[in-house]
Amino acid sequence: MPARKKSRRVRLIVIAIALLLVAGIGYGSYWSVSTVRASFPQTTGSLQLKGLSAPVDVKRDANGIPQIYADTSEDLFRAQGYVQAQDRFYEMDVRRHLTSGRLSEMFGKSQVETDAFLRTLNWQGVAQQEWDKTLDSTTKAYLQAYTDGVNEYLKDHSGAAISLEYAALSLSNNYKPQPWSPIDSVAWLKAMAWDLRGNMQDEIDRALMTSRLSQAQIKQLYPAYPYDRNLPIVDAGSVDPTTGDYKPAAPGQPQDLNSTVDSQLAGISQIIDQMPTLLGPSGSGIGSNSWVVSGAYTTTGKPLLANDPHLAPQVPSVWYQMGLHCRTVSAACPFDVAGYTFSGMPGVVIGHNQNIAWGMTNLGADVTDLYLEKVTANTYLYDGKQVPFTTRKETIKVAGGSDRTITVRETKDDGPIISDRSDELSKVGQTAPVNDPPGGVNSGYAVALKWTALTPSKTMEAVFELDKATNFKSFQAAAQDFAVPSQNLIYADTKGNIGYQAPGQIPIRQKGDDGTYPEPGWDSHYTWTGDYIPQQSMPWELNPKRGYIVTANQAVIDQKKYPYLLTEDWDYGTRSQRINNLIESKIKEGGKISMDDMQSMQNDDSSEIARTLVPYLQNIDIKNDKGGYVRQAQQLLDGWDYNQDSDSAAAAYFNAVWRNVLKLAFGNKLPKELRPKGQCLRVLPVGQTGPIDNLDGKSPTVEECGERDPAEAQPDGGDRWFEVVSDILKDPKSPWWTMSTTAFFSSDPDPSHHSSRDQLLAQAMKDARYELTAKLGKDIDTWSWGRLHKLELKNQTLGTDGPGVVKWVFNRGPWQLGGGEAAVDATGWNAAGGYDVDWVPSMRMIVNLQDFDKSRWINLTGASGHAYDAHYTDQTDKWAAGELLPWYFSEGAVDKAAKAKMVLTR
Repeated sequence: MPARKKSRRVRLIVIAIALLLVAGIGYGSYWSVSTVRASFPQTTGSLQLKGLSAPVDVKRDANGIPQIYADTSEDLFRAQGYVQAQDRFYEMDVRRHLTSGRLSEMFGKSQVETDAFLRTLNWQGVAQQEWDKTLDSTTKAYLQAYTDGVNEYLKDHSGAAISLEYAALSLSNNYKPQPWSPIDSVAWLKAMAWDLRGNMQDEIDRALMTSRLSQAQIKQLYPAYPYDRNLPIVDAGSVDPTTGDYKPAAPGQPQDLNSTVDSQLAGISQIIDQMPTLLGPSGSGIGSNSWVVSGAYTTTGKPLLANDPHLAPQVPSVWYQMGLHCRTVSAACPFDVAGYTFSGMPGVVIGHNQNIAWGMTNLGADVTDLYLEKVTANTYLYDGKQVPFTTRKETIKVAGGSDRTITVRETKDDGPIISDRSDELSKVGQTAPVNDPPGGVNSGYAVALKWTALTPSKTMEAVFELDKATNFKSFQAAAQDFAVPSQNLIYADTKGNIGYQAPGQIPIRQKGDDGTYPEPGWDSHYTWTGDYIPQQSMPWELNPKRGYIVTANQAVIDQKKYPYLLTEDWDYGTRSQRINNLIESKIKEGGKISMDDMQSMQNDDSSEIARTLVPYLQNIDIKNDKGGYVRQAQQLLDGWDYNQDSDSAAAAYFNAVWRNVLKLAFGNKLPKELRPKGQCLRVLPVGQTGPIDNLDGKSPTVEECGERDPAEAQPDGGDRWFEVVSDILKDPKSPWWTMSTTAFFSSDPDPSHHSSRDQLLAQAMKDARYELTAKLGKDIDTWSWGRLHKLELKNQTLGTDGPGVVKWVFNRGPWQLGGGEAAVDATGWNAAGGYDVDWVPSMRMIVNLQDFDKSRWINLTGASGHAYDAHYTDQTDKWAAGELLPWYFSEGAVDKAAKAKMVLTR
């Protein structure tokens, strides 16, 4: 958009906001063009940054992405802190209030319960322990330099001059940000670990299922990982029983490779759902993609590495792109790195330096356990003795309200009591899935959370070590300290090597404990041993003979071939196997993979469940289809290539059928506590198709939210459900195909009381036709997947809970997207709530190890966190279209591409 038109648009929008505020709130004087622009950063000329030892250059490209050049490491990170504060301080401020349990100080009493839960977990306290006792002096120096840079920015800026959100907050309270602290940076890793914590929700859900389902039925809903069909990351190797060292399969050479419970748990689940999810929702099928291909199979002759983490969409994006360059790389100043980091944290988390590149996906290790505790007010039972809690008082300050003080109770071995955080959970554990009667003064159980992230670690130190690693050995050494969250780390270097390392602080449980259900905390036989899987025993590989490595949250290794328990709850490998297949199809018969091929694979939107289910749907004979309306929709599936492009009518219809299959087969059979709060399930009762044959060109009304059957819950539709449905498709008389709840739970063998697979599929097809007629119109020629599957980018705070006019100021969209659930282009949606996009490839990158300047990258939004700044969402249209930006790395290329240059002086 031309600058003149952009300026006019900003002015018109601000005038409209001002008029609305004058009329509705009476504070229009706060809002003007100057208010909106007050926080836009200076990006040219020179600025003084006290504490520097020498001038620092900041060069920004056409998308405002900064590349920083300095003479010392401390100057580099001081400048990083200043520049990130320029672009994103409000985001940083919210993040530190989240991690410290102080959101109520910014947003008032609505956040008190969230703060209480976060204070119980004590992320900030653990981060403080890491600062005091764990991190080395060099890491502390880097963190302190970053902190000083942030605080130098804050000295000269306040209110709307920091960000427009502060002008909005000033209408309701007098909040003013406090100086930054190194602890604020370290604590953000705990939030990252929380959203990537593994199977805690599965543990809760399985326990809740015991109230309605048998163990055999629950096992059907949690199938075993299909190792025979979806390859694990590492397909060979073992742990040496004498040394404990992991021995990978014999490597090839980079240039010579060949192709070959109860209300208690329900309440905890609700608390978790209500917590701010800054990185993404939990559920099956949610994760990330990364893969690396050896130069033996690329057009460049050197490795190509791709990564796209799948996280919650928001504006600004969770990621921040930048480069950090020592003008002369040496032991004293070892950084020459570019990639993605988090606002509020120094260094680069994912990217490449001058020698190596790396990517990350969530390993999904089971690092949490819930323990049921027999408690009195002051003690808990442990091995027959009453043991006193360790307690602490926490005072929560509330903007515009009175302080609230809570008492946190902690056990010695099982973690803090998280069930204390809700009045609804005072009566607990009455039907807990353990073979022991409840005890204690409440005649029930309290629930404690054991989690590795509540133990101090060196993950912050590992970030800097990754940034300066020069080869696979130093990469592995850095990974050793990457404790939480446990990630799959892929690797490539300029010498042609590719590799993988599984890091993480993963507990060793006692024999017989698989971490799938809450455990009895009063019995020490269920306590963790206190040891973690030794790093030398963690799976890894270097230059595997197949010539490529894929990680997409699938199983790391076949558990039958590995002596330690990583988890029982892997992602089921739908995305990973699709990527494996795409790579194999490219390299067969001597084919080579190009940068464009890597990009095309990232945008692959094929639906794997459709490949399985569509043939069954095509064979269904639709009964009583007056006017042939359902048959008309069914014919969309004929010849469909299973791609979920945004303009595909077939994708729209199939996904609606899939959602209705899940509702009919499982929705009325799962405990009501499993339903996500506030989400509607059904547009019509079972058996009612609606007046499709009497539409007269009009769409019927669909109740988007309202009364629902309290006995129903809804699967999220992730790839675990792909496995479940694929298994029962083979049995047309499976009880799961029964649409009647009474018949399902009855032992009555009369087949007339049970519906069959084909009857349920027919009903799902009818319901889907009715639903899409209501949403998209009677004419199927106007249907498209993108009209259902929309992305709206919301400001992380004011864009979700603020007044409508404030949401309008900060939010952007919608965008109509292709892709879908468990596709490689994982624009995910939750079948429990509809088709809107819930998680996305939050960034995409492809690193070219032959020439870093030919690498490509994109962010979900833009570099800036300032509404109406040119770089607020300037990457989103390209991101939605599957495009990538050039990613320049060498100083000459960066300088040539720079559109804004600034010098930070002493």
